Amino acid sequence: MAGTLHEVVKRDGSEGAYNVAWCLAGELAGDGVRAGAWALDFPGIDEAAYDTRWVARFVSAYVNSDEPTGEALIGAALADGQLPQCLLTLAGSTVATKRRRES
Repeated sequence: MAGTLHEVVKRDGSEGAYNVAWCLAGELAGDGVRAGAWALDFPGIDEAAYDTRWVARFVSAYVNSDEPTGEALIGAALADGQLPQCLLTLAGSTVATKRRRES
């Protein structure tokens, strides 16, 4: 998985990474997310690891249909050298959530 995500970033840059992350966030959020303003409720988020904070904020951007924030998060993670780990954490969270829903 990590190699595939790295190849997407290498081949398609931030736009490709954004598209992958947006699709993963959609799978994680699931169907039936009501339109409206969603608040991020994550106690202790400021103490969480970079990738964990990033995933929470990216999913929040997704459920709020806030593409500019999603794009900014991709750019920040790329600039910080954290994008591959952030995408891997998002992918892992998505898989874990889907497995939990299906069980």
